[in-house]
Amino acid sequence: MVEKLEAGDLENAAIDQSQRRLLEFVKKLTLEPAGTTDAEVEALRETGWTDPQIAEAVYVTALFAFFNRVADAFGLANPGYREQDTPPARFE
Repeated sequence: MVEKLEAGDLENAAIDQSQRRLLEFVKKLTLEPAGTTDAEVEALRETGWTDPQIAEAVYVTALFAFFNRVADAFGLANPGYREQDTPPARFE
């Protein structure tokens, strides 16, 4: 399932319609934030998402965009964690 989601293949990912709609909304929010509509938010409500859940999805999406822009501005390199066979050691 993770591979399909990482590739952005929502059509073939093993997720339900409610999750698919939320991820489609988040994708649009990421790529064209000014293009999101009240009707899209209402459609999320109709599939069972609550206003606090929708707001959290918006906040998380916005924070990731912020962190990515900060990292890009400072030239921070991808640490490559996803390519590793085991997670990095924790600092204690």
